Amino acid sequence: MLFAQLLDRTGTGVWGASSVLYFTFVIGLDAGRIGLLLAAAAVAGIAGSPLAGHLAGRFPVRSLLIGCHLLRLGTLGALLVVTRFDVLLPLVAVTYLGDRAAKALEMLFATRVAGERRATYQALSRSTANAGYAVGAGIAAAGLALGTREAYQALILADALSFLAAAALVGRTREPRAEGRVAAGAGERATGRTGAPSPWRDRGYLRFVLLDIPMNLDDSILAVGLPLWLVTHTDAPHALIPAFLVINTVLVVVLQLRVSARYEQPRQAAAAVSAYGLTMLACCILLALTAGAGAVAASVALLAAAVLVTAAELLRSVSSWELAVSLAPEGARASYLGVAGMAQSVQKSAGPLLLTGAVMTAGPVGWIVLGAGIAGLSVVQRRSAVRRLDSVLAPAGPTAPSRSAAHAG
Repeated sequence: MLFAQLLDRTGTGVWGASSVLYFTFVIGLDAGRIGLLLAAAAVAGIAGSPLAGHLAGRFPVRSLLIGCHLLRLGTLGALLVVTRFDVLLPLVAVTYLGDRAAKALEMLFATRVAGERRATYQALSRSTANAGYAVGAGIAAAGLALGTREAYQALILADALSFLAAAALVGRTREPRAEGRVAAGAGERATGRTGAPSPWRDRGYLRFVLLDIPMNLDDSILAVGLPLWLVTHTDAPHALIPAFLVINTVLVVVLQLRVSARYEQPRQAAAAVSAYGLTMLACCILLALTAGAGAVAASVALLAAAVLVTAAELLRSVSSWELAVSLAPEGARASYLGVAGMAQSVQKSAGPLLLTGAVMTAGPVGWIVLGAGIAGLSVVQRRSAVRRLDSVLAPAGPTAPSRSAAHAG
């Protein structure tokens, strides 16, 4: 499964590094249409996670994941022959829908396979994903160096074929028992209800998902905030920008297992949320201080900010994953995890707009306000998660059965 994920992320790395240039130089789209294309794709991606969670409660996860890989194989293959914008728009949207659905299904599959060792599996998954992105970006760089139409098309084809290989590997992976469907059936027999709990009616879980959106902003800060701030508000050399990705990739691969081992229990994951907020606050303060600083001082501060935002990513990948699983009812995890996956999708759509439209416009003050906001919300998220964990884990306590019995009587 991890090897299939490596192939998937390698293809995604190729796509991420080459798609905009492909649309520009091969398809001939202007910047406005490319922006519309990517915006529509981001919106479609938001629906991918809850849709995957809904279907995973009814069908085998392995079959659905294979379907997502083959769906992207088909849409990317079609991109090689389609040039009309009105056809490209739904094709790219469906590609991103399949991408987000596949990530949600991988999360659910890993939860079932790894059980209580899911934090370790998540660490391996994160390291594998980052390695795949790096390999994909390297492949894309080689193709982009040629700059020909055929080279761009070869990169898109390589991305498509990576999904075919991933589907073949997933097909050879044994799927654990679908606990969500089994548990739901048992609940129906015991209570007479017609289905498992719905995450859309669970205000406590929806609050967790809503607060998890700003807990994913490290992604946009690394990809959008750091490069744009360097270029528009500091005297640091532009050649420093690739170093941000190098720092992030190396640190995630080296440290993810260690961080996950430290925060692998639910309450430890809740504590990691507070650590995330403080780390992001420190990162934002550093970025605010780079404005007006000299080239050397700004360069050092920006590199330090890249280290801090990567540390925040390490904490977030543990806390979001573990809490999304632990706060969900065991018998309905498929649908709950699908809704939880929306947090990252929404952030990917709204995060860049927040940074470019508000933070960059406000300057250093914008960074300080953003950091303080994330730190404050992280405290709210931690407290909310701890309260829900107390409620979820209460039946395991010695007094819970007597209270339940008294209530039933």
